[in-house]
Amino acid sequence: MSRLLVFQHVAAEPLGTLDRLIRRRGHRIRFVNFEREPDADPDVDSYRGLIVLGGPMNVRDHSRRAHLLVEMRAIERMLHQGKPVLGICLGAQLLAHVLGAPVERNPVPEIGWYPLHITPHGRSDAVLAPLGEVSPVFQWHACRFEIPREAIHLASTETCAPQAFRHGEAAYGFQFHLEMNPALIERWLRTPAYRDELLAHGGCADAIRAATSRHIDGMQRQAEAVFGAFLDLVGQPRRMLVLPSREWV
Repeated sequence: MSRLLVFQHVAAEPLGTLDRLIRRRGHRIRFVNFEREPDADPDVDSYRGLIVLGGPMNVRDHSRRAHLLVEMRAIERMLHQGKPVLGICLGAQLLAHVLGAPVERNPVPEIGWYPLHITPHGRSDAVLAPLGEVSPVFQWHACRFEIPREAIHLASTETCAPQAFRHGEAAYGFQFHLEMNPALIERWLRTPAYRDELLAHGGCADAIRAATSRHIDGMQRQAEAVFGAFLDLVGQPRRMLVLPSREWV
């Protein structure tokens, strides 16, 4: 049975709907939660893919959060081995940084729902194509990555052009959060640190809730197709062969 490695940074930012899709494929998930295990240093060689989730920290925090350096080394090794990598929000920023691209503060934070414009490359991409030409997606970030030099730019918004990229055939960075569901969005809106960030930037929780009711069903349908295409890159789980007892005597 194949295993996927997942890097999580805070309890409030789990796999969301992606968890169910991975398990439905029959993959086992190994979580490394750096909030609980800041000194963890997993051996990535036995895993068939890596997913790096979001978090409130940023790439430049590595002097205070040594696990970010551990994560970047793991990403680099996965890339070297040609294994699928998916970075979401902070995870995408770490992937971009490993590939030599700068990560800076965006001129304005994006919090809530934004129209995502898919580039021509994105519309023909094996993973991102289900998003069509323009799709509303959920965002929550203040920093952004630049598109790495050898990567393909897949999506943008009006307030943050670098939204998605592909490097090689199987490494993807998404600035946005396709993994959200209503319960997870509500959790963020009620988490004190997230709520304070929203208010500091003039956001409105009720406006986000209203937009969520309009857009979440459509985004979840598209997310299932996008994540399914990424999991296709991971491949089918390797099933353990169970032999009849007579083979052992």
